[in-house]
Amino acid sequence: MSKEQRARIDAMMRRQQPEGPGTVEEIRAGFEALMAQMIVPGGIRTARTALGGRPALRVEPDGGPRAGTILYFHGGSWVFGSPETALSLTGHLVAGTGFGAYSLDYRLAPEHPFPAAIEDTLGAYRALLDGGEDPSAIAFAGDSAGGGLAVTTCLAARDAGLPLPAAIVAFSPGLDATRTGESMETRAAADPIFTRAAMEHTGAMYLAGADPHQPLLSPAVLADLTGFPPMLIQVGTNEILLDDSTRLAARARAAGVDVILDVTADLPHVFQAFAGVLDEADEALDRAAHFLRQRIRTAA
Repeated sequence: MSKEQRARIDAMMRRQQPEGPGTVEEIRAGFEALMAQMIVPGGIRTARTALGGRPALRVEPDGGPRAGTILYFHGGSWVFGSPETALSLTGHLVAGTGFGAYSLDYRLAPEHPFPAAIEDTLGAYRALLDGGEDPSAIAFAGDSAGGGLAVTTCLAARDAGLPLPAAIVAFSPGLDATRTGESMETRAAADPIFTRAAMEHTGAMYLAGADPHQPLLSPAVLADLTGFPPMLIQVGTNEILLDDSTRLAARARAAGVDVILDVTADLPHVFQAFAGVLDEADEALDRAAHFLRQRIRTAA
């Protein structure tokens, strides 16, 4: 690993932090500007489409995809972000696997608070199934809030009696709206991106008064993961959401779920977005692509 690379990224992210909480418009514009700096791999093509009644970005290899689908959910605290801001992540997964992906433009808070995002992600999954796709050829993936949605969409699908996807990949997932993880305090100084105050600011927009003590909002502490597909959870140690990942992995193991908890030292939230400038990001995405290739089984 490169200490110099990690130090540069840590310093850059600390410079990006606003002085105050910011308006929704300011938060969205700032995140879009930040993510526009991320490297999107070559060899992929994108097209705007729709899935389950919501806009989506179709991402696939230039030469056409192999059989199999990644349903991707972008990050952004359920308040900001888009398929375009996550394109470096989605693009690297597509390039590394050869699968095509749909990156969903789900509804955002505060205009559309909980459970709108989960309604949209579940609707997208239903659309894939209704279109004839085999669930064994579909994987959910996402980062941050989208990593949380990969888990909660699976919960919602199971509760709706739908077949579950073949796998879940979650990058630094947000999995606990109760904010009770010890890392919220123990990693506060190390985290160059988030503070408890910032998370409570956007979290209140998404909750809109809903009780956070429910599985679809805090699966790391409340969800029954029985029957879940294999999961890969990747997280850095320099993030206050570290315990969201560690506690979900423990719940998964207790429920008999195959789970890989992939923790990388001294790296921040969704460090995979720095592919091309951070060695550990490239390596983590390689591991994620390998996991997806192993788990998505098709006849083609």
